[in-house]
Amino acid sequence: MELMDHPASKRGARRMQDGREELVERIARAIREDGAVVPLEGLRLNRSSSPTGPVHSVSRPSFCVIAQGSKEVLLGADRYRYDPSRYLIAIAELPVVGQITEASKERPYLSLRFDLDPALVGSVMVEAGHPEPQGHTAVRAFEVSPLDAGLLDAVVRLVGLLDAPAEEARFLRPLVTREIVFRLLAGEQGDRLRQIAVLGGHSHRIARALERLRKDFDQPLRIEEIARELGMSVSGFHHHFRAVTAMSPLQFQKRMRLQERPVVSCSVRISTPRAPATGWATPTPRTSPGSTRGSSERRPCAMWNGCGKPLWKAPPSEPLSCPGLRGP
Repeated sequence: MELMDHPASKRGARRMQDGREELVERIARAIREDGAVVPLEGLRLNRSSSPTGPVHSVSRPSFCVIAQGSKEVLLGADRYRYDPSRYLIAIAELPVVGQITEASKERPYLSLRFDLDPALVGSVMVEAGHPEPQGHTAVRAFEVSPLDAGLLDAVVRLVGLLDAPAEEARFLRPLVTREIVFRLLAGEQGDRLRQIAVLGGHSHRIARALERLRKDFDQPLRIEEIARELGMSVSGFHHHFRAVTAMSPLQFQKRMRLQERPVVSCSVRISTPRAPATGWATPTPRTSPGSTRGSSERRPCAMWNGCGKPLWKAPPSEPLSCPGLRGP
């Protein structure tokens, strides 16, 4: 039996290695300079030629894969490390700190982020006959799991559509994205995805609370009022909020205030009016009497000390952060 398993094991390892090498090649071809691009709606590619310091940002529901290099994400007191052998799933928008830990010019950090639409997850659940989760168990917002050959193959094919003819990519992309969601639901983190896709559970209630706290981050925190609106006790709300986010409601609000109203950490120069090649809009500089509109000015970088990079404004759905260092 062991003799029969050995060739199959070698074939599986070779398949994984071939898949990783192809993913590295395809992402490197799609993004040739450090930074980030969004070649398809819901798909973000990232590249960095050196490790980074801690970068503050706001996560979003997504499936994150690293083709080359490694990264760690800090959520509250929890630290999540992942690399080409492991993927990360985030199921909520939370203030996090990310740091690329392995990258070089010869072997740059290459990764992708695939946004998870709860409606798509729910649709695939119904079509595949996955049962709804029983009870109202809260699940953590972040988790890391091993990347298997089937899921890696689907990811490679999704990125491969960037090189396909437009009509072929338009037809195949929905099929490949549904396959990725199907494989995630059938995998180690399937229960987490099912929880976030089903209305009425504690995870959905906490998601509603997170949306409220993000919207009213500068308002006084009224835990009793929020818990009452969600149909939960104050103690139950605290318990499930911490189970999902790894922090208390007050800690979450403080971090959101730091994100939205950053302190000066370093000074960088922003040139206007031309925006970078990623397609993000350039922030409009503040002007004062006698100043010349469109000239460069000194602005604080809110992300991390000494980054030396301009602070560009991302699309409305994205948080503000340093270019090239955001992503999974």
